[in-house]
Amino acid sequence: MAEEKQKVQEEFTDQVLAVNRVAKKIKGGDKIGFTALVAVGNRSGRVGLGYGKASNLRSAIDKAQVKAKKNVFAIPIKESTLPRTIRIKEGAGKVLLMPAPRGAGLIAGGVIRSILELAGYQDASAKVLGTDNPVTNAKAVVKALKTLAREENGAS
Repeated sequence: MAEEKQKVQEEFTDQVLAVNRVAKKIKGGDKIGFTALVAVGNRSGRVGLGYGKASNLRSAIDKAQVKAKKNVFAIPIKESTLPRTIRIKEGAGKVLLMPAPRGAGLIAGGVIRSILELAGYQDASAKVLGTDNPVTNAKAVVKALKTLAREENGAS
Protein backbone atom coordinates (compact mmCIF):
# COMPACT_ATOMS: atom_id res chain seq x y z
CA MET A 1 0.00 0.00 0.00
CA ALA A 2 2.79 2.42 0.90
CA GLU A 3 4.58 1.57 -2.36
CA GLU A 4 1.45 2.36 -4.39
CA LYS A 5 1.06 5.69 -2.61
CA GLN A 6 4.70 6.52 -3.31
CA LYS A 7 4.24 5.73 -7.03
CA VAL A 8 1.26 8.07 -7.17
CA GLN A 9 3.30 10.88 -5.63
CA GLU A 10 6.28 10.18 -7.89
CA GLU A 11 4.26 10.52 -11.09
CA PHE A 12 3.66 14.20 -10.34
CA THR A 13 6.15 16.74 -11.67
CA ASP A 14 6.54 19.87 -9.58
CA GLN A 15 7.72 23.28 -10.65
CA VAL A 16 8.53 26.34 -8.57
CA LEU A 17 6.62 29.21 -10.17
CA ALA A 18 7.61 32.11 -7.92
CA VAL A 19 9.78 32.82 -4.91
CA ASN A 20 9.60 35.98 -2.78
CA ARG A 21 11.80 37.27 0.00
CA VAL A 22 9.76 39.07 2.62
CA ALA A 23 11.02 41.23 5.48
CA LYS A 24 9.28 42.44 8.61
CA LYS A 25 10.62 45.13 10.93
CA ILE A 26 10.99 43.94 14.49
CA LYS A 27 12.72 45.37 17.57
CA GLY A 28 16.07 43.66 16.88
CA GLY A 29 16.14 44.47 13.13
CA ASP A 30 14.54 42.75 10.18
CA LYS A 31 12.91 39.33 10.29
CA ILE A 32 13.52 37.69 6.93
CA GLY A 33 11.21 35.07 5.47
CA PHE A 34 10.44 33.45 2.14
CA THR A 35 7.35 32.51 0.19
CA ALA A 36 7.12 29.98 -2.63
CA LEU A 37 4.47 29.19 -5.22
CA VAL A 38 4.63 25.62 -6.56
CA ALA A 39 2.52 23.81 -9.15
CA VAL A 40 2.37 20.03 -9.51
CA GLY A 41 0.91 18.01 -12.35
CA ASN A 42 1.05 14.63 -14.02
CA ARG A 43 0.87 16.07 -17.59
CA SER A 44 -2.25 14.04 -18.29
CA GLY A 45 -5.20 15.80 -16.69
CA ARG A 46 -4.33 16.46 -13.05
CA VAL A 47 -2.82 19.63 -11.60
CA GLY A 48 -2.51 21.37 -8.22
CA LEU A 49 -1.21 24.65 -6.81
CA GLY A 50 0.38 25.35 -3.43
CA TYR A 51 1.72 28.39 -1.59
CA GLY A 52 4.13 28.07 1.34
CA LYS A 53 5.78 30.51 3.77
CA ALA A 54 8.77 29.83 6.01
CA SER A 55 11.91 31.39 7.47
CA ASN A 56 14.14 29.61 4.95
CA LEU A 57 13.61 29.02 1.25
CA ARG A 58 13.85 25.22 1.23
CA SER A 59 11.16 24.91 3.90
CA ALA A 60 8.88 27.31 2.03
CA ILE A 61 9.24 25.27 -1.18
CA ASP A 62 8.63 22.00 0.69
CA LYS A 63 5.47 23.40 2.33
CA ALA A 64 4.22 24.64 -1.04
CA GLN A 65 4.83 21.21 -2.62
CA VAL A 66 2.88 19.45 0.12
CA LYS A 67 -0.03 21.89 -0.24
CA ALA A 68 0.03 21.59 -4.03
CA LYS A 69 -0.20 17.78 -3.84
CA LYS A 70 -3.15 18.09 -1.46
CA ASN A 71 -4.91 20.49 -3.84
CA VAL A 72 -4.65 18.33 -6.99
CA PHE A 73 -7.78 18.18 -9.13
CA ALA A 74 -8.75 16.69 -12.49
CA ILE A 75 -9.16 18.88 -15.56
CA PRO A 76 -10.83 18.26 -18.93
CA ILE A 77 -8.59 17.87 -21.98
CA LYS A 78 -10.26 17.84 -25.40
CA GLU A 79 -7.86 16.60 -28.09
CA SER A 80 -4.77 18.15 -26.40
CA THR A 81 -6.44 21.54 -25.85
CA LEU A 82 -9.03 23.32 -23.73
CA PRO A 83 -12.71 22.40 -24.19
CA ARG A 84 -13.74 26.04 -24.72
CA THR A 85 -12.66 29.65 -24.31
CA ILE A 86 -12.88 30.95 -20.76
CA ARG A 87 -12.23 34.36 -19.23
CA ILE A 88 -11.80 34.52 -15.46
CA LYS A 89 -11.26 37.33 -12.96
CA GLU A 90 -9.72 36.42 -9.59
CA GLY A 91 -8.88 39.49 -7.52
CA ALA A 92 -6.80 41.80 -9.71
CA GLY A 93 -5.82 38.91 -12.00
CA LYS A 94 -7.69 38.45 -15.25
CA VAL A 95 -6.81 35.64 -17.64
CA LEU A 96 -8.15 34.56 -21.00
CA LEU A 97 -7.66 30.89 -21.93
CA MET A 98 -8.49 29.77 -25.46
CA PRO A 99 -8.32 26.45 -27.30
CA ALA A 100 -5.83 26.23 -30.17
CA PRO A 101 -5.62 23.95 -33.21
CA ARG A 102 -3.49 20.81 -33.02
CA GLY A 103 0.18 21.62 -33.52
CA ALA A 104 -0.08 25.27 -32.44
CA GLY A 105 1.70 24.60 -29.14
CA LEU A 106 1.29 26.53 -25.91
CA ILE A 107 1.03 30.21 -26.64
CA ALA A 108 1.18 31.59 -23.13
CA GLY A 109 3.63 33.26 -20.84
CA GLY A 110 4.65 33.28 -17.22
CA VAL A 111 2.98 31.01 -14.73
CA ILE A 112 0.07 30.28 -17.07
CA ARG A 113 2.35 28.39 -19.45
CA SER A 114 3.87 26.34 -16.62
CA ILE A 115 0.48 25.38 -15.16
CA LEU A 116 -0.96 24.43 -18.56
CA GLU A 117 2.14 22.30 -19.33
CA LEU A 118 1.89 20.49 -16.00
CA ALA A 119 -1.83 19.96 -16.58
CA GLY A 120 -1.17 18.21 -19.90
CA TYR A 121 -2.34 20.72 -22.47
CA GLN A 122 -0.19 20.75 -25.61
CA ASP A 123 -2.13 23.29 -27.67
CA ALA A 124 -3.66 26.36 -26.05
CA SER A 125 -3.49 30.12 -26.17
CA ALA A 126 -3.61 32.36 -23.12
CA LYS A 127 -3.42 36.03 -22.29
CA VAL A 128 -2.89 37.83 -18.98
CA LEU A 129 -5.23 40.83 -18.94
CA GLY A 130 -4.87 42.05 -15.35
CA THR A 131 -1.95 42.23 -12.96
CA ASP A 132 1.47 40.71 -13.61
CA ASN A 133 1.63 39.21 -10.10
CA PRO A 134 2.43 35.49 -10.59
CA VAL A 135 0.54 34.36 -7.47
CA THR A 136 -2.66 36.12 -8.52
CA ASN A 137 -2.40 34.89 -12.11
CA ALA A 138 -1.78 31.31 -10.96
CA LYS A 139 -4.88 31.44 -8.76
CA ALA A 140 -6.91 32.81 -11.69
CA VAL A 141 -5.74 29.98 -13.99
CA VAL A 142 -6.59 27.36 -11.36
CA LYS A 143 -10.03 28.93 -10.89
CA ALA A 144 -10.58 28.82 -14.67
CA LEU A 145 -9.53 25.17 -14.90
CA LYS A 146 -11.76 24.24 -11.94
CA THR A 147 -14.67 26.01 -13.65
CA LEU A 148 -14.07 24.00 -16.83
CA ALA A 149 -13.84 20.77 -14.81
CA ARG A 150 -17.07 21.55 -12.98
CA GLU A 151 -18.86 22.24 -16.28
CA GLU A 152 -17.58 18.99 -17.81
CA ASN A 153 -18.69 16.94 -14.80
CA GLY A 154 -22.07 18.68 -14.64
CA ALA A 155 -22.75 18.14 -18.35
CA SER A 156 -21.89 14.41 -18.27
